[in-house]
Amino acid sequence: MEQIQPSGYAEYMSNYGEHFSKKMCQWAVSRMRNSDGKKITPLTKEKVDEMLSKHGVSLDNDNGYDKVYVANMCMADFMGSSVPDEAHLALYVKDLLDDPDGYDGLVFNRFIMDCLGMGVPVIWEDMI
Repeated sequence: MEQIQPSGYAEYMSNYGEHFSKKMCQWAVSRMRNSDGKKITPLTKEKVDEMLSKHGVSLDNDNGYDKVYVANMCMADFMGSSVPDEAHLALYVKDLLDDPDGYDGLVFNRFIMDCLGMGVPVIWEDMI
């Protein structure tokens, strides 16, 4: 049986695999809201790198913009609740991306499934 893929999907996968490109990350983060429903002020890749370095956190699985997505998602969903401060945010990024029970592409695939579940289309050509 032939599998039907959305336009641009194969090209995205050939360029980035199951990881966030800069454009995909920016689009995903632009949709994030905190618990008050307000848009977050996004962390850039440079700010995430600075935060990780400041707290002595290094990643074994640092692919594309995955760490930037995870840091912003954590900031939007958990900061001030189960994640009390920046040091714990840095550890959350490491725990999720370097999870020994995880797999390559875990964060990206979860995001794509969330999009499907919420009925949010991904315009793959725009993410390349």
